[in-house]
Amino acid sequence: MEEAFRALLKADAGVTALAGARIDFGAASDTSGPYLVLWTIGDGAGRTLTGSDGLSRGRVQVDCYAVSYAAAKRLSRAVRAALDTHRGGGFRAIFHDATRDTREGGNNEAELPFRISLDFLTYWRADHA
Repeated sequence: MEEAFRALLKADAGVTALAGARIDFGAASDTSGPYLVLWTIGDGAGRTLTGSDGLSRGRVQVDCYAVSYAAAKRLSRAVRAALDTHRGGGFRAIFHDATRDTREGGNNEAELPFRISLDFLTYWRADHA
């Protein structure tokens, strides 16, 4: 699911116009401009009384970083437009669930990036990817 989720963002012209290829799970590989860091927050198999239904239900957090609040917000809006209500490939659906605006902590606040965190609920079936 993670590979397909990242591929959706990398294929979206609005997202890549702002973040380029700076879209990674777990840690940023390039912080030279606005960038995204993706986190799998939860991923569990769907269950019925007779076993798994084959559908994975999860949550992915997308952290949008930039040197200004306005740039981070623009990137977050592009991400939301790309993913919210998406359906296709292995994704039965992706829904935006929550947004948080923050700033990284540290000693030199003037140099720290702004962060907009978006949570997405994912419904994924690997055999349809």
